[in-house]
Amino acid sequence: MLTSNVLGIQSFCFRKFRDNNIMLPMLKEAGVSTIELCGAHAVFKDATTHQAAIDACKKHGVSILSIGVEGLSRDAGELKVVFDFLKAGGVKHMSVDFQPENLDAYLKQAEKFAEEYGVTLGIHNHGGTHWLGNVQTLRWFFKKCSKRIGLSLDTGWALDAGENVAKILEEFKDRMYLIHLKDFTFDKYKRKEDVVTGTGILDLKLLRKTLDSTGFRGPYIIEFEGEPENPVPSLKNCVKNIKEALY
Repeated sequence: MLTSNVLGIQSFCFRKFRDNNIMLPMLKEAGVSTIELCGAHAVFKDATTHQAAIDACKKHGVSILSIGVEGLSRDAGELKVVFDFLKAGGVKHMSVDFQPENLDAYLKQAEKFAEEYGVTLGIHNHGGTHWLGNVQTLRWFFKKCSKRIGLSLDTGWALDAGENVAKILEEFKDRMYLIHLKDFTFDKYKRKEDVVTGTGILDLKLLRKTLDSTGFRGPYIIEFEGEPENPVPSLKNCVKNIKEALY
């Protein structure tokens, strides 16, 4: 199980700022010192870049809790390099995705690496058009794999898929490793817009009640994709709302 209810930010929120020595101080300015590092700020498949990204986080006092979202439908040699980043950085979780083609073989391979490296993997449910974005498919998927593979549940994308976040948390509580806190509003054409967490349709009070009932002790990762040119003010408000509601 991951560290109890740590609050971090997904580095994709800072995708316009690729230099980690610029991005990491922005993250801390937003009010956290924990990150889920994405491919915008580390090339996980290139081992020659690993140490620089890890050292930058250490320099700025930021802990890497997770990486992702990484597609795991790839050959073993390339996948090993990604897992080597986890080992080098002391990272215990990765948010992941799979393709449906040759799924059984890639699942077996991912489980083997996860066991060898002592980490957990979490499916990132990426909305209503994502093949793993709905509960029915997730039920089927989890029957095919061990609990090394669970959920990095994204609340916003669950809402986009028309799913009930509370019911997902209850049904998959034994595989809930990390929660991406994302909030949307939708117009009458179902077009979505990223908003500060707690100001859209995500009910933080209900979320807190459900989390308490399921005993979730994993981390929360804020993912706000709006205002990429200047994300810090809204991220500060996300942090404020989440701390008031969930802590």
